[in-house]
Amino acid sequence: MPELRLISLGGMGNVTQNMYVYEYDNEMLLVDCGIGFPDLHMPGVDVLIPDISYIQDKLSEGKKIVGMILTHGHDDHIGALPYLLPDLPKFPLFASPLTAGFARNRMRETGADRSIQVLASGEKVEISQYFSAESLAMTHSVPDTRHYAIFTPEGIIYHGSDFKLDQAPVDGVLPDYDNIEAVARQEVLCMLIDSLRVERDNWTKSESLVGPVIDRLMSDTRGMFIMTLMSSHIHRIQQTVDAAIKHHRKIVFIGRSVEQNVDVAIELGKLSIPKGSMLDKREINDHKDSSLCIIIAGSQGQEGSSLMRAVYGEHPVLQIRSQDKVVFSADAIPGNEINYYGAIDELCRNDVQVIYPDVEPDIHQSGHASAPEQQELLDLVRPDYVMPIGGADRHRTKFFEKVARPLNYDKAHVLRPAMGEVLSFSQGKARVSETINLAPRLVDGLGVGDVGPMVLSDRRALSQSGMIVLVLPRHRGEFDLHQLQIVSRGFVFMKEADEVISFIKQTVAETIAEAGQKMKDEELKRTLERRLSRKLYKVIQREPMITVVFVET
Repeated sequence: MPELRLISLGGMGNVTQNMYVYEYDNEMLLVDCGIGFPDLHMPGVDVLIPDISYIQDKLSEGKKIVGMILTHGHDDHIGALPYLLPDLPKFPLFASPLTAGFARNRMRETGADRSIQVLASGEKVEISQYFSAESLAMTHSVPDTRHYAIFTPEGIIYHGSDFKLDQAPVDGVLPDYDNIEAVARQEVLCMLIDSLRVERDNWTKSESLVGPVIDRLMSDTRGMFIMTLMSSHIHRIQQTVDAAIKHHRKIVFIGRSVEQNVDVAIELGKLSIPKGSMLDKREINDHKDSSLCIIIAGSQGQEGSSLMRAVYGEHPVLQIRSQDKVVFSADAIPGNEINYYGAIDELCRNDVQVIYPDVEPDIHQSGHASAPEQQELLDLVRPDYVMPIGGADRHRTKFFEKVARPLNYDKAHVLRPAMGEVLSFSQGKARVSETINLAPRLVDGLGVGDVGPMVLSDRRALSQSGMIVLVLPRHRGEFDLHQLQIVSRGFVFMKEADEVISFIKQTVAETIAEAGQKMKDEELKRTLERRLSRKLYKVIQREPMITVVFVET
C-alpha cells in the first residue's frame, strides 16, 4: 500500500532554503523553493539552494511532479525558482497574487518563466489524482502570505509556514480563522508550524505600530529621511509613504529589488501612492533634501547594495550628509551582524544620525509568531501530529516544551525529523522510514553547484594563510634548482623573508634528491606540497596553500 511521504529539502533545523516534498504513489507535490545564505566558512559563495537530487531520482524512476505551492514572497521561500526550475519538467505553480508577482520577477531573471495560478483565500484547487489544497490567508511581514491545507489520501496536512497572528494588520486582512476552523473540523493528521520565535513569551506586536514611530522620526528630520528595509516589506513601505505624504516629502525608491517589488505591489493594488508623490531617483538633486523621503534597498549592509554604495559615497545619485537621518527598519539576519553593524558604524563615523532597533525598538516588528501565538494556532487546528519548522534545532526543541506539552501533546506526537529523514504516514501513524543524503548546492556568480568542499577548503586556506607558488624549471628531465622561483601572495613578504626562502629551497632540494626519477610529476608535486606544508607549520605555525608548477625549458 502507498504511504504519504514528507521530505524537507530545506527549512528543517535551519531558517532558510525552505522546500518540501509531499509524495504519494507516483505523484510529488512541492511546497516552496527558497534560497539560503552562506556563512563565514563559505568565502565567495553568493547563495545556497536546496539539493533536488532526490526529486530528480524519483523523476528518473517514472514519478511526476504534479505542482508547486508557494506560501509567500520572501526569498527564502521563492528565491531558488530561477536556479531550480530549469532543471525540472514543467508543472503548475500556485500562489497568492503578490507572491505570484514576486515569483514572476525572480523567474524572469534567468528566463525560467512559468505560469502561476493565483489562488484567493479560501479557494480550494484540485491539483492531481491524490492532492488538493486550500489557500488560507495569514499575516506575516509580507502581504498575501498563505497557509495551506493539503488534502491527501492519508489525511489533511496543515502547512503553516512563516506567520504571526496580527490583530491589526496594515491592510486590514486578518488571518482566515473561519476557514482554518473549518479545516480543523475535518481532523488534521499533521500540522507543520513556524517555530522561529518560540523563545519569546510576549505576543508579537502588530506591524501597524511601526507607522507612528516612522512619523515621529520623520517629523524632526532636517535633511533627507532615508529608510532602509526588506524590499518585500510592502506594509512598512506603505507606512513610510503615508508619513512622507503627511510631511510633504517626495518619495524616491532606490535599489533594483525594492523598485521591482514596489512596481508589482502598485500594479496589484497592494501599495497605494498618490499621483505626483513619487520622484525618479535621477531627479534627487533637483529638490531640497528636506523635501525627500528615500526608501533604499540594502538593510543588511550587503556588499554592493544601493545603501552600501551610498554609505561609502559611491552611489551615482545619492550622497548621504550629516543633516540626513538614516533609519534601519530591520534586524540583522542571524550570521550577518558584521555587515549590518558595519554599515551603521560607517554612518556614525561620518556624523550621520542613524536609527536602528537597538536604539528605537519599535522601528521594527517581527513577522514571526511568538510562543503564545504558536500555541493559539496549534490549539485551533488540533492536529494528531505537529512538526515545528522554520527554525533552528533549538527552536524546534523549545517548541515541545513551551507550546505543545502545555496542550497535552507527548513527544511521540511532536515530530522533529533530522535533515534528510523521510517521514511516512500510514493509517494515521507517523514514522521515519528512510534517510537520504542532502547537500545544499552553492551558487557562486554564474556557477551553480560547481563549488564543492575542496574549493571551499582552498578558499579558506587562501583567506587565512595565503599561498606559495613554486616554479621549478626542468631541462631534459633534470630540475634546475638554481632557477627555482618562489612567489608568495598573502603569506609573507618574500623580499624580507630570507630564512623562509632558504628553508623552502632546502626542502625542495632534499625531496627531489630523494625522489630521483621514481615519482611521476603529479605524485612529486603532491609530495612537495605535503612536506612543505607540514614543515612550514612546524616552523611558523601557518599553513599556506602551496602550488607546484614544473616548467620545461
